[in-house]
Amino acid sequence: MSWNWELLGETGLQFFGKMSASISHEIKNVMAIINENAGLLEDLTVMAEKGLPIDPERLKTQASRIMKQIRRGDDILRGMNRFAHSVDDPLRQADLNDTLGLMAALSGRFASMRGVTLELEPSSAQVSMITNPFFLQNLIWLCLDFAMGCSGPGKTVALKAERMENGARIRFSKLQELATGNTGSFPEERVKALLQALNADLLMDREHGELHITFSSRAEG
Repeated sequence: MSWNWELLGETGLQFFGKMSASISHEIKNVMAIINENAGLLEDLTVMAEKGLPIDPERLKTQASRIMKQIRRGDDILRGMNRFAHSVDDPLRQADLNDTLGLMAALSGRFASMRGVTLELEPSSAQVSMITNPFFLQNLIWLCLDFAMGCSGPGKTVALKAERMENGARIRFSKLQELATGNTGSFPEERVKALLQALNADLLMDREHGELHITFSSRAEG
């Protein structure tokens, strides 16, 4: 089987760049909030040096806000680390539930900008498979990007990984606009190239407002 490596490489670089830029933007926001609250703490310190009374609750509030952003920044960096290491091995076992969780986290800023809520639906069983983790994440992002545009008035996209008899499936649901049939050029060539590389298929269930990625390789539970 001949893969379109040029298209896969171009698509992969675009995906990596887009996610890296978004992550750096998130980190910049975290640093800005920490800097703002640190400035307020400094103001309180100056007040104390002048002998002015300080409400301890104000100190606790500012410290709590800083700690909250530190935890947020740590979560962002953990996600970035996992994302960066997805290119380490061309094939390895991937947990689809974990992968969906990572992609939902990485895509959160894009969803927020579009006013869309991402819902991770719990799976009744662990779903894992041997695959290319970076290609998998890239495909999930492209499908999720499309799904967000089809969310309709509900402005919600639900994601779920499911084990099937002959493989696995990722399901995007609550796509209210999918029934209109106006899907543009989707799936475009880059999606098709990733589907081929992952031995996967794409199904649009317009009646139920769902998009399915099915993997024919045997999934492990």
